[in-house]
Amino acid sequence: MEMQQFIEKLLAAAKEQGIDPAEAYVSAGTNFSADVMQGSIDTYSVSDKLGLGLRGIYQGKMGYASTQAFDDEAIKQLIEGVKEGASLREDEDVEEIYAGDASYPTVNSWSDALEQVSATEKLDACLNIEKAAVSSQPTVTRCSGTRLSTISRETRICNSYGLNLHHRCNLYLTYTDAIAQEGDSTATAVAFQSGRDFSEVDPQALGAKAAREAAEALHGSPVPAGSYRIILRWDAMQALLETFCGIFSAENAQQGMSLLNEREGEAIAAPCVTLMDDPLLPGGFSSYPFDDEGVACRTKAVVEAGVLKTLLHNRKTAKKQGIASTGNAARMGLSAPVTVAPSNLFFQPGTQSLAEMEAQMGDGLVITDLSGLHAGANTISGDFSLLSKGYLLEGGKRVRPVEQITVAGNFYQLLKDIRALGNDLTFPASGVGAPSVDVGTLAVSGK
Repeated sequence: MEMQQFIEKLLAAAKEQGIDPAEAYVSAGTNFSADVMQGSIDTYSVSDKLGLGLRGIYQGKMGYASTQAFDDEAIKQLIEGVKEGASLREDEDVEEIYAGDASYPTVNSWSDALEQVSATEKLDACLNIEKAAVSSQPTVTRCSGTRLSTISRETRICNSYGLNLHHRCNLYLTYTDAIAQEGDSTATAVAFQSGRDFSEVDPQALGAKAAREAAEALHGSPVPAGSYRIILRWDAMQALLETFCGIFSAENAQQGMSLLNEREGEAIAAPCVTLMDDPLLPGGFSSYPFDDEGVACRTKAVVEAGVLKTLLHNRKTAKKQGIASTGNAARMGLSAPVTVAPSNLFFQPGTQSLAEMEAQMGDGLVITDLSGLHAGANTISGDFSLLSKGYLLEGGKRVRPVEQITVAGNFYQLLKDIRALGNDLTFPASGVGAPSVDVGTLAVSGK
């Protein structure tokens, strides 16, 4: 049966069975992905996904269930699943179905032109990215991987209160990982690009960028252990922010997994730091008009001029504090409980270029890559100790590449020590973005 008809029948049946109110959440999408290796298509796939999650209040508790079938039998199974799930709930947290807001913002996250790009065009672009990487530098002869993906998503939320929301988005993602080798020295570098306008994909520029950075990183060596002035280039800063973004979740804070609980109004960062969560960002990777509870989204400063203004909330966490949701409810699965997640989360950029920041700092290190983020970062305490690479600065000039060093610090302290932010805000392949950041002094283990 047609999807809207199925939803209406499902909600009516749920109500008859004592599940009231109830909500249907539909997620549909198409993924295209191609990988290139040594001038040939290595893997190629197109997949379609369609699923529906039902949640509702049964005997005072919220239950969840999901299906990928859309018939009368699926309706029965969904209802039984919600009943069973609700009966097994032991927590005392009260969840609610949201009736909806009076109005919703307009967010254009869809490109008809991107949907018309043929598979052949995508494959050619992917092949040409790798070709550009291995032909632009004499020391680069191969790539460890080159991928191009397109993603289309459609979300629908309908509930017993008459709420009926719909949003769709699409985008492309592409990257290549170039390998340079000269003598006994090997170095790698990755270049990313994402967006909705496929005409902006420049295979030559993307491949050449990865190759150039790989070639420049050859013959890197450690520096003596000590304290160094550090600039985290935008890609390293983005990786660090993405690792620690959970500290800004009210859910984590309320569960003791963030040190920011009840610290709204406090200065937690340097005055030059403003951290935005903007689900309405034009062209954003994670731009949408409503969250996964149907709450209208809005742009908000999480940190403004160093002061913590708000944590990110869904309706449950907001109710505990007696405030309104920030529109950051998220579902990690169709039958998974609603949690909290950022939308487009990023540091507001400054005015200086990376070169100007380097000249101003004088002596120190620019870190371009952080490894071991899962094992080397404690997302509760904020401590990190990460294998890093980049280059050495002396007198504001790049002297040589640096590798096999470990950079250690604490993310909470790092926020307070930030001295400047660059003008190169970048979102490589997610809704988390960052510019290059002068983070002050960090401990470095090397020779």
